[in-house]
Amino acid sequence: MSNSFLKRFKKEEEPPEIEEPTPVWEDRIFWVSTLQKIAFPVLNNLARGSLRKNMPFESNSSQGQKFSYFEAFARVFNGIAPWLELGIDSSEEGRTREKYINLTLKSITNAVNPNNNDYIFVVEPKQSLVEVALFAQGLLRAKNEIWLNLPMDIQARIIRELKNTRIIAPYENHWLLFTSMIEAALLEFTGECDKERLTYAISKFRDEFYIGDSIYSDGEDFESNYYNSLIIHPMLNDILAVMRKYGLPDGEFLDVQLMRSSRLSSQLERVISPEGTYPLLGKSLSYRCGVFHLLSQAALLKILPRNISPAQVRSALTKVIQRQFNGNQNFNTEGWLICGLNASQVELCEDDINTGSLYACCAVFLALGLKSDDVFWSSPFQEWSSLKAWNGHLIQPDQPINF
Repeated sequence: MSNSFLKRFKKEEEPPEIEEPTPVWEDRIFWVSTLQKIAFPVLNNLARGSLRKNMPFESNSSQGQKFSYFEAFARVFNGIAPWLELGIDSSEEGRTREKYINLTLKSITNAVNPNNNDYIFVVEPKQSLVEVALFAQGLLRAKNEIWLNLPMDIQARIIRELKNTRIIAPYENHWLLFTSMIEAALLEFTGECDKERLTYAISKFRDEFYIGDSIYSDGEDFESNYYNSLIIHPMLNDILAVMRKYGLPDGEFLDVQLMRSSRLSSQLERVISPEGTYPLLGKSLSYRCGVFHLLSQAALLKILPRNISPAQVRSALTKVIQRQFNGNQNFNTEGWLICGLNASQVELCEDDINTGSLYACCAVFLALGLKSDDVFWSSPFQEWSSLKAWNGHLIQPDQPINF
């Protein structure tokens, strides 16, 4: 059979299409624009005193409506605080930060004013303990740009409200960290705290709740979920940083805790698929990309493992954020988040989840607290672990830490 005959059936080979890598600065622009898309309705309405009036309430239960508005603000603030802490400069982003710093300052002023329509800082057992702790953590993360720029009377009112939570007895699980976080904030801002409430959670997680290889239980039967990333590790890291600063003995545990967080961050990076999806494990999946709270904090604190580059974490998280927020499938027509994972999926939400809860997704933005010239933002695109593996490229095995 002649070669010419065979050539008639041979499909001409076309050169593979090579996707041009996105310029690195576009990733940061995308993060900042997405942050604004999510946070603006909450902050703008609270600053104007119209949050209660305009924010919708969606949930499988009506029980959480009293706290929904505080939830929305506390979770937005908690996630964007490191970015606000960069302060104002002459760049376009710096001017945008100035706008959001001012919105946040006005929002806090209204939130703690009993005479304002949007007085939402209501301390009642028990749910408010969660939101006060997240708010306090945000204040620690933005001490210079937010806390120190609040009028003294507003600071005094906040201190009173933080102390008022002492009437709330936390559950004997990860809720212990909420009381500890509030006391850490009081120690930072006043020099005084209830040391028993501050240190009890640390001893429980260090001595009893630690399972191994970076994982903590919450004091109950262990189950696969994202709570180690959503709450436990980020709060332990921030609480222990304050304790070490003030020379408290338990602050020495910070070094080990940061190693554990580093280990968990490597596991979180590995669960991000090539498509920017992740396993649907446990509760609170409607927090969306907020489940990567710790991974973003590890980048911010510069505690990523040596075998994971900041650029691959940025690239992976960018893919996740794009997957969930490139379109408008997770917003209603007025721009508020809707219940679900990647569309309207209220059936996915537990009864204690409501519109305000959804703003925990802002935790993914912690790495925006790194300056734009940091290696996290300035290095070229890099494949993350799963993308390397499925593309057949060199990848190191998962490496546990022997403590």
